[in-house]
Amino acid sequence: MSQFSPLVYLAIQVVSALAAGYTINALFAFGEEAGWRGYLLKALENKKFLSVSLITGTVWGLWHFPLILLGHNYPQHPIPGVGMMIVWCILLSPVMTYIVIKSKSVISAAIFHGTLNAIGGLSRLYLVGGNDLTNGIAGIAGFIALLLITIAFFLYDKYASKENIFTTVIEEHYS
Repeated sequence: MSQFSPLVYLAIQVVSALAAGYTINALFAFGEEAGWRGYLLKALENKKFLSVSLITGTVWGLWHFPLILLGHNYPQHPIPGVGMMIVWCILLSPVMTYIVIKSKSVISAAIFHGTLNAIGGLSRLYLVGGNDLTNGIAGIAGFIALLLITIAFFLYDKYASKENIFTTVIEEHYS
């Protein structure tokens, strides 16, 4: 019996996660995204981008609290996990909102959300030490990554994009 390299297993997991993210996971994520980046974005379109992202992220994070208390995402720490999920959703919200405004479609957010859900747990398979509050996409490490990604989006928006979304009212770009 031949033994595969751990990289082969990782590649199989990534390809599987991407396939799930673009199909079944996107379908389920569409329900959330129709609410957060569909209805709520439209309802808040008279507000500035960062305000909308903060409000949407907060509501989205609070929406997850029953699942978090049941041990989803933070099984070792469900109580502090509620606060962690709210912060994580706030940090992810500008990226998700930006994607929807740029693509002019909630479907793009559903695909991104589905793919993120599919691939998010992979980091935990390969990490040793820490816990659910520090490791993984929804831990402190993920917070840092999301903050860096949001900064990159902001810099792109400010210096490379033809329309500056981060500093303007949503309805100027998405209605």
